[in-house]
Amino acid sequence: MSIVGAFDVHRRQLTFDYLDTVTGEVKRGRIVPADREQLSKWLARFAGQDDVHFALEGCTGWRYVVGELLAAGIEPHLAEPADTAALRGKKRHAKTDKTDSRHLRVHLLAGDLPECWIPPEQVLEARAVVRLYKDLLDERRVWHQRIAATLFHQGVPVTASMATAEGRAAAGQLQLSPAGRQAVDTALRQADRLTGELEPLRRQLDMFSRRQAGCRALRATQFGVGPVTSVAIWAELGDVCRFGNSDDVIRHTGLDITVYSSDGKRSAGHLSRQGPQLLRWALYEAAKCAARPAAPDYGYYTTARDRRTAGLATLSVARKLARRCYHTLRELGEEALAPAA
Repeated sequence: MSIVGAFDVHRRQLTFDYLDTVTGEVKRGRIVPADREQLSKWLARFAGQDDVHFALEGCTGWRYVVGELLAAGIEPHLAEPADTAALRGKKRHAKTDKTDSRHLRVHLLAGDLPECWIPPEQVLEARAVVRLYKDLLDERRVWHQRIAATLFHQGVPVTASMATAEGRAAAGQLQLSPAGRQAVDTALRQADRLTGELEPLRRQLDMFSRRQAGCRALRATQFGVGPVTSVAIWAELGDVCRFGNSDDVIRHTGLDITVYSSDGKRSAGHLSRQGPQLLRWALYEAAKCAARPAAPDYGYYTTARDRRTAGLATLSVARKLARRCYHTLRELGEEALAPAA
């Protein structure tokens, strides 16, 4: 590597630190403001040079920095934030933007920088769309919960879910105080607004999942995986070839059980929740379909439900589903990440 450097990314500035391995010269400074235009101009100094490498942490803003590095012919290295911080050790050191960028540069040069997978453009775009869908879905659920809370506060029984037409029609005919009626009507209008935003996104995701090979394979082979969950699972799993086996996939999802055991002491196990939250949501939503008698995992689900609870049984099915999705995408090879037709 002729040039080895790193960026510490912030909204207002990019702090850089790079080493010219030929001359031994180290340069540090800031790029202000932190946007594509300024970064592109700054990277022009490396035009014509070969074997230039820059590292940055996988925090907010990494996407445009990596995009500009690739456009300039520079190889990016995306560092895992938690593992990179752990390399500092237990001893407390001064932490500044300059030390952060130097820390990344030193470990990149040493070859022990914990790196993340950098998704291709089509995966990043799909992630952005499905995450937007999930955010809108969560906001609509909050308004439904506010309606239920208002009705309970007014002493009115809730006979149906606000997500259904029957529940919404019933909410419009209940006897409420003027302020309660105003709160319910406002919440219903907000839910309608969000539904209007969700429907086009759902159709967009449905079309994408039918045209992309990996999503199409998940929908065809995995019971319960639909247009939205197939895109979420495909986008968040990414290149499954980077996982050694299906156990690594379970750890990536955050659905693995963490247990601390020493001698005669053993803590109760709980979910690690270390992976993408959207991936866990998609797997859990798909796994809930195992409660249907027609589901292939219905027998397994009912056995686990009778022994423990329905929620734990669904989690067990979600872990099985994650393993199956891993094998399905792995069998497709490079076609699994191909852009949609």
